[in-house]
Amino acid sequence: FSDGGLAATPQAARDHALALLDQGADILDVGAESTRPGAADIGAEEEHARLIPALEAIRAATDAPISVDTRRAAVARAAVAAGAGLWNDVSALSFDPGSLTAAAELGVPVVLMHAQGSPGTMQDAPRYRDVVGDVLAFLAARIGAAVRAGVDRRRLIVDPGIGFGKTLAHNLTLTAELGRFAALGCPVLYGASRKSFIARVDPRAGDPADRLGGSLAAALAAADRGAAIVRVHDVAATVQALAVRRAVLEAGA
Repeated sequence: FSDGGLAATPQAARDHALALLDQGADILDVGAESTRPGAADIGAEEEHARLIPALEAIRAATDAPISVDTRRAAVARAAVAAGAGLWNDVSALSFDPGSLTAAAELGVPVVLMHAQGSPGTMQDAPRYRDVVGDVLAFLAARIGAAVRAGVDRRRLIVDPGIGFGKTLAHNLTLTAELGRFAALGCPVLYGASRKSFIARVDPRAGDPADRLGGSLAAALAAADRGAAIVRVHDVAATVQALAVRRAVLEAGA
């Protein structure tokens, strides 16, 4: 996330988490390794050392649902033991050979996200034959792999992976056609908050903090197309935007 490192101590993570809940967040997504474009692999020990104390501090302060954002089975196991109740894996349980087994054994909901390539290189030259069809096929295959490994299909959530090995055109097409992902039979998570494609639409938004308008527009577009969860930085503004959208839809019903 664009604000990675700003809540780098357990106390800061706890305080930030509580602030997000006050703003209306339903789920807290906690991660300790950046997977944004160009990010380097920090290793399992470092990820664990960063993550678990922060997660424990948050869990001690609230009983709100916590999602752990990790590609590693051992880190996911430790996080669930520390109080996480959802596993958000940007590699769709493919990065770590032990992830499918861990997901089946842990029994928590799992987000399967699409990404093309590794974080260090995924934005170099992303290409697809048909971006929506290719992403759908990948997610269908990962759903199948998870179910065969013993994961309850009803616990699976899919994410098209906006910005993870995608050009501006890819991101816009996936957003515009997000409704097609309902065919997978799983809830859809959509995360576009503050991502760089917004700055490609509006070059004035070079600083991620200047992408609120674009983030809200993307979240509303996703909600209109059936997204069950939107993953955001600016919780209060997004909650308000979704509330107004809902009120308008109800007024016109």
